[in-house]
Amino acid sequence: MIGVVVNSSEHVVVCEFFELFKTPWEFYRSDGQYDVLLCSEDGPIQENPAPLVLIYGDRKLPYDVENGIDIASQQNTRMLSYRGTEIPIYGGSVVFHTPGSAVLVDRDSHQPAIHLEQSTGRTVARIGYDLFREVRTLLTVGQPAINAGIPALELHIAILRDLIVASGVPLVEVPPVPHGYKFIACLTHDVDHPSIRKHKFDHTMLGFLYRAIIGSVVSLFRGRLSLRGLRSNWVAALKLPFVHLGLARDFWFDFERYPTLERGIRSSFFIIPFKNRAGRNERGPAPCRRASRYSASEIAAQIQTLMCAGCEIGLHGIDAWVDASKGREELEEIRRITGSKAIGVRMHWLYFGEQSAGTLEKAGADYDSSVGYRETVGYRAGTTQAYKPLEASQLLELPLHVMDTALFYPCYLNLSPAEASERVARIIDNAIRFGGGVIVNWHDRSIAPERLWGNSYLRLINELKHRGAWFATAAETVAWFRKRRSATFNASSCGSGSLHIDPALAGLTLPALRLRVHAPAEAKGQLTELPIFADTTLPAAYASGRATGGETCDHRLVDRAA
Repeated sequence: MIGVVVNSSEHVVVCEFFELFKTPWEFYRSDGQYDVLLCSEDGPIQENPAPLVLIYGDRKLPYDVENGIDIASQQNTRMLSYRGTEIPIYGGSVVFHTPGSAVLVDRDSHQPAIHLEQSTGRTVARIGYDLFREVRTLLTVGQPAINAGIPALELHIAILRDLIVASGVPLVEVPPVPHGYKFIACLTHDVDHPSIRKHKFDHTMLGFLYRAIIGSVVSLFRGRLSLRGLRSNWVAALKLPFVHLGLARDFWFDFERYPTLERGIRSSFFIIPFKNRAGRNERGPAPCRRASRYSASEIAAQIQTLMCAGCEIGLHGIDAWVDASKGREELEEIRRITGSKAIGVRMHWLYFGEQSAGTLEKAGADYDSSVGYRETVGYRAGTTQAYKPLEASQLLELPLHVMDTALFYPCYLNLSPAEASERVARIIDNAIRFGGGVIVNWHDRSIAPERLWGNSYLRLINELKHRGAWFATAAETVAWFRKRRSATFNASSCGSGSLHIDPALAGLTLPALRLRVHAPAEAKGQLTELPIFADTTLPAAYASGRATGGETCDHRLVDRAA
């Protein structure tokens, strides 16, 4: 059991952190018995006999003075190196002159960011930053694009886990990995331009012509487009007048082809409710070009076709991120067309602010999936997992990790197909390493001229399959994370314990959870995993955290549903 000592103002951050790092913990009680005492700043170190004490702080603390710990430097931002992986610190931080752990060091000076003191039966680790301030920053402000490729929050969890296991304390957790799979893959599509016929001499049509005619030639000479692709784009440009006259097929009106490409994988489509509404941005009225030229009601037949194929329909919101009454109107339009009560949201142009989650929750959204980057790919919130924004009560955020336009547009990453595959492979690697998901947005027109990114999309699907993904819609992904969040550890007075899962969520047709046990054996930890389908009894040794080093406990775990 981890006892956490923090200021009451950080309680909401602590609670969310331990939903992401699903392991037994509680706020510190003076009469509690703990195997790990985690303190932000100073805490009741002497009063509690916990064998492992972790002290986080971004400045010189009274503990440092009392124990002669020499601070080498203090600065506002810093890049640390954790086992060779960079991890940014966005708040204050300190490093130490005195000998410390080489596991976590300042990237530039190589000075340790952890100071260790060991005595008989106790280890004290002084970590040179404020863990929960970092978590708050990641879940509210997010990371700058330059650090997009770093899953910083997952690394903070990994550091804490490693410190616990390395100290000889066994650890039980429910990892963010569905039983039978290595990670979650969620394929989504923002429907922005379902018909080129609706665009007449506006920026969308003119941009299409430029990219199809001139941009295609540039892409051909750069090796980004084949001769066949050049021909397809030029033919589409030549056909455009006939498309507007109704004499040729609208080559953008083909987003229903996605279920065929996905071959039984259910994906999610986010639909704009009303046309010719630009909505608002953070400064006032949004640019007129943000307004869509279609409304959801105009593609109602196509929406029904997608639903019959098992796809999810969500809201591609206009003003829902900033106005709850407008959000209710937008959500109700999607409910009216689909007949679905629970509707998720992704904002058009990924508009989102620190208060948006609360606004969307008030509007009645089931979840949001707007936290991501337009200009790059990676982890804006630093996590591979769905999380609850700090201002929300129930709504979960499913962060976006990969977007096609960010990969390929010249004004963004401007990658070749091979370079894009390599960049996305790193994100898949992180999902396998840390658990969680890879959330992808491939726009409705991206398989049509002039983009022609269909082959890259198929390669991505095949790679996700090959790497062991569970494919789920956005709603299914959020439901699985809700199931995991419902799991609670209960300790009994005799030292044993149990893991309880909300019966309503346990009964859903979703993959089971996993129970992971890290059992230290001298310098090397052993790891055991078992699936959890319903409530599970934990062995006394691991529920209390006092297992014998090296002991495994798979034979002791009882699955009541088995």
